[in-house]
Amino acid sequence: MATEYAHVEKHFKSSDLVTDIVIGMSDGLTVPFALAAGLSGAVGTTAIIITAGLAEVAAGSIAMGLGGYLAGKTEQEHYSSELKREYIEVVELPEVEKKEVRDVFAEMGLSEASQHLIADEIAKDKDKWVEFMMKYELGLEKPDPKRARNSAMNIGLSYVVGGLVPLSPYFFVQQPLDGLKWSAAITVLCLFIFGFFKAKVTGQNPWGGAFRVTLIGSVAAAAAFLIARMFTH
Repeated sequence: MATEYAHVEKHFKSSDLVTDIVIGMSDGLTVPFALAAGLSGAVGTTAIIITAGLAEVAAGSIAMGLGGYLAGKTEQEHYSSELKREYIEVVELPEVEKKEVRDVFAEMGLSEASQHLIADEIAKDKDKWVEFMMKYELGLEKPDPKRARNSAMNIGLSYVVGGLVPLSPYFFVQQPLDGLKWSAAITVLCLFIFGFFKAKVTGQNPWGGAFRVTLIGSVAAAAAFLIARMFTH
């Protein structure tokens, strides 16, 4: 008696939202943490650290968000340019484009007869033909028209959330070094958790991912602190 097993695919395809959060949160946790650590070794009041930290978070979130917006717009413009080019080519060079369709299926191992049959069928619908060429010849997916706006918002907000973590202890203490101790403890913990889940959802080793993210953030903050102390003394 044959036994049937249910097979569940467990592949992960990173969504645009997850990608944006990872970009914004990674820098948001690391850069303000390093700035606060550096200032803690150079100034005698937390007010300066808070002011400079908030200014950096504001500037950083705008810069990161703008970078995400420009990347999204560039992706849309590139797709539109290639789409226009493909429409021209299927009209002016139909046989060349058919050959490119056959080449795609040749790489998949289909017979020559099947290649010709499928290419002729696809060529009957110009829109579907162009869509096929965009996806399988150029490797381009039609971008979401709202992608640039959403990316800017997602990255910017993630940066703000990440940046407030290392700054928050300085609101409750008077001495910069006291703030640094709490900031380091909280931020290192958040870096570890963030690195763990980042690696987990992308199919990597969670513990290795957590260690790498934590190490990078810690080394950046330590370097900033030591350099500030060196120049101060």
